[in-house]
Amino acid sequence: MPEAPPAARPAQRTRYLADITPLRRSADFRRLWAGNTVSWVGQQMTALAVSLQVYAITGSTFSVGLVGLCSLVPLIAAGLYGGAVADTVDRRTLGLASASGATLLSVVLAAAALLDLRQVWLLYTVVALQSVCFAMNSPARSAMIPKLLPPEQLPAANALTSLTTNLGLMGGPMLGGAVVGLWGFQAAYLIDVVSFAFALYAMWRLPSMRPEKSGGGPGQGRASVRGGLRFLVTRPNLRITFLADLAAMVLAQPRALFPAIAGLWYGGDTKTVGLLVAAPAVGAVLGGLFSGWLGRIHRHGLAVLLSVGGWGAAVTVFGLSRNLWLGLLFLGLAGCADSISAVFRTTMLQAATPDDMRGRLQGVFIVVVAGGPRLGDFLAGSAADLASPSWAVVGGGLACLAAIALIAVQWRGFARYDARSPQP
Repeated sequence: MPEAPPAARPAQRTRYLADITPLRRSADFRRLWAGNTVSWVGQQMTALAVSLQVYAITGSTFSVGLVGLCSLVPLIAAGLYGGAVADTVDRRTLGLASASGATLLSVVLAAAALLDLRQVWLLYTVVALQSVCFAMNSPARSAMIPKLLPPEQLPAANALTSLTTNLGLMGGPMLGGAVVGLWGFQAAYLIDVVSFAFALYAMWRLPSMRPEKSGGGPGQGRASVRGGLRFLVTRPNLRITFLADLAAMVLAQPRALFPAIAGLWYGGDTKTVGLLVAAPAVGAVLGGLFSGWLGRIHRHGLAVLLSVGGWGAAVTVFGLSRNLWLGLLFLGLAGCADSISAVFRTTMLQAATPDDMRGRLQGVFIVVVAGGPRLGDFLAGSAADLASPSWAVVGGGLACLAAIALIAVQWRGFARYDARSPQP
């Protein structure tokens, strides 16, 4: 067979690399994506710096654990309310206000560190308020994207967002640790303040984005959380995207068992735990880098079922493996499958939801994404105490596969969902 022309080879490679068409076609989306990427890295730096500062003040790992609780509870509590606000007011204004609030909170952290105010309660309070700002900002920002891009570009846009999210989760803490070690806590907080400037600029350049009713007119009155939940209950395709994610994150979440698994299965130490924690994130990043093919998939419902099933299968095999590198491979595959599932679930949520409901359903998305893995940690830890880590991991993976099979059988129309004619 003759070789492909040299010019054709790059084109073939770009079919599989991340599709950057949304960045080329929409200046507003490009600024929003870039601003969120920079500010997200800054937020992850701050998250690590706060944990390190709490430990430096108290010397207590329990006190450090309370940082996560102070972040999680307001995020879940304010998530639904933030979505309702995003369906009531101008989303650009809400995005600017919440990002400005988060910026001021980072200024407070920097000032407290510069003045050496060793008050743990202040750190806890700021972390809780930062979660509230995030719960207000995220639904508004996510609901904007379908207004900036045509429907066929949403998978590529969500893949790019997922890629930068996972890169931030990997690189932000490492960068934060280096900055704190070299220049102190205040340096990490000040960098976070500067990073928010990029997000504020991107929001400021956007046009007004008031919610629109499904008929095309402006939204009227205050949007209610209850109305959003009623809408979700009566829309099977959207409802199942949440059920599928819960099946993966609640039933087959092995993260809480990594410290025990590192020693019992692999005879390792804290370095082994670090490898286990990093493996799913590495897989998710690779899934984002090679996400160019996702835009050619139209059966999004089937793609969600297969990717969630892939997560469950990879976790099951991980639970059966006793070779560290094989275990890391399957954790990486699980992370890749999860990133693919997230792209299609987010795209369905954006494309099939009326504009005046997008904020509230994004609020539900925050609650599920934040609360599901934590509930999964509790379930896995309890199962491991009752039986063993092996039974907990393998049983969780099999339970995920059984749940996704039940969903596919019970709601057969979900697998037929076609992005070219999105139906909620």
